[in-house]
Amino acid sequence: MSDQPAYQVLARKYRPETFADLVGQDAMVRTLKNAFEADRIASGFMMTGIRGVGKTTTARIIAKGMNCIGPDGNGGPTTEPCGTCEHCVAIMEGRHVDVMEMDAASNTGVANIREIIDSVHYRAASARYKVYIIDEVHMLSTGAFNALLKTLEEPPAHVKFIFATTEIRKVPVTVLSRCQRFDLRRIEPEDMIAMLSRIAKAEGAEISDDALALITRAAEGSARDAQSLLDQAISHGAGETTVDQVRAMLGLADRGRVLDLFDMVMKGEAAAALTELSAQYADGADPLAVLRDLAEITHWISVIKITPDAAEDPTISPDERSRGQAMAADLPMRVMTRMWQMLLKALDEVAMAPNAMMAAEMAIIRLTHVADLPTPDDLVRKLKDATPPPGGPGGGARPAPQGGATTAMASTPAPTHAAPNGPTAAAPALATEALQHYARFEDVVDLIRRHRDVKLLVEVETGIRLVDYQPGRITVEPTTDAAPDLVGRLGSRLQAWTGNRWVITVAGSGGAQTIAEVRDAKENAVKAEAEAHPLFQAVIAAFPKAKITEIRTDADKEQDALEDALPEVDDEWDPFDDE
Repeated sequence: MSDQPAYQVLARKYRPETFADLVGQDAMVRTLKNAFEADRIASGFMMTGIRGVGKTTTARIIAKGMNCIGPDGNGGPTTEPCGTCEHCVAIMEGRHVDVMEMDAASNTGVANIREIIDSVHYRAASARYKVYIIDEVHMLSTGAFNALLKTLEEPPAHVKFIFATTEIRKVPVTVLSRCQRFDLRRIEPEDMIAMLSRIAKAEGAEISDDALALITRAAEGSARDAQSLLDQAISHGAGETTVDQVRAMLGLADRGRVLDLFDMVMKGEAAAALTELSAQYADGADPLAVLRDLAEITHWISVIKITPDAAEDPTISPDERSRGQAMAADLPMRVMTRMWQMLLKALDEVAMAPNAMMAAEMAIIRLTHVADLPTPDDLVRKLKDATPPPGGPGGGARPAPQGGATTAMASTPAPTHAAPNGPTAAAPALATEALQHYARFEDVVDLIRRHRDVKLLVEVETGIRLVDYQPGRITVEPTTDAAPDLVGRLGSRLQAWTGNRWVITVAGSGGAQTIAEVRDAKENAVKAEAEAHPLFQAVIAAFPKAKITEIRTDADKEQDALEDALPEVDDEWDPFDDE
């Protein structure tokens, strides 16, 4: 039987043993060092951060520092545990009787917490402090958290609690308020590459800097993920690992080829882009990973446009950096934001599609066809600069609008009731004083509108052609589709509203246009004026099926501005006010 020790993975073999070994957590280390030196050690600590940044490792280092007795056995709490005394060795090996580690994911109930509560009253068997390390503390049940509160708030002097969690939002605020919270940061790329290079050198492995940069990018700030990937890469390369081997191991496409694909998409070269996507797929790249890389490049180039210093990323090769800077200079931001939105939608489609490659190809086709479309501001600029065709939509050329030009794509102008072409007369001297308020037929229409008789108003506007008008006497020519009793109903309504008898005579001809026809004629004139506008002509030339839906004149804009500027009425009448 061989005496050779069992292989230990890199993540455990190179686990930090002192605060000095922690990578990228300078702020937390400084705070803890000052607390230990001032003898202000809290009774509870809360470590939070993403996976693999050192939460549990930091908890063990704190436990070692609080219980270290030094090589001579006479030392006190320290931020630089010796690592050789019995307590340091037992804690790092996870077998110390006074340092209890509990996984809250598998011990979630009140009964598990009750065991801790019952044991805190007993002093430590051999160490200075009894330390409870609870990992993934957010997995505890609500009852378990509540059971822990009192002990956590007023623990015995010899008891310390250290919690670790990746989901700090799931921890009750009542627990957080009883602990000192430390947020462990993602490890910066520079620090990560230096750590991986140091480990690779210690292991006697040859691995290129580009491969280390690729591992760092894939680890997303997690030291444990990076060390596990490095462990796998060393085995994959059999002593000498290249960036191509790491890329194949991770199932990633060559970033240079992804940049080539991105360039083809932005140039609208659909056939070349599909060929490149198929080639990457044949080489083992995952279609979803390719689109994710395209989204990452889109984000990276967009950030470079805003902050050029973002290009100085140590995980980016000089060639990629120069290409990214060139693309950032050439591509407008509106195009990049459109690309980003479409890629986000494409990622969802590929993830849900029964065939990821087919969905990715359809996404590439959409992206290439949209790439050369103008942005909205470019489109408006082109339409303004375009020369209108010699003839309007109806054939012959129309004159351009004068003065108060109308603008298309706005609301319909408010109806105006101009005087019909028929004769109107002033009120005769014999008219009663009440009828003098209705000197024009328009006044009669306004009277109907004020009394909110909508049916009668519509019938008068569309079914009556005015022949002659005097206050109290109206001669009309009904239209062919007018109601038979319209004249009678109009006379009775006017008599009821004014208190005077109205004589309405029906004539067979000689009537002017109805109010609705006058209004429609004005709207048609405004529409014709808008259709003759050069901008509308340019729109029709570019989009033949486009049509005007609403029109707003300058008068409409002024009216809206006046309505918006009206002061608020402070003493508004309240119909339910008894006073």
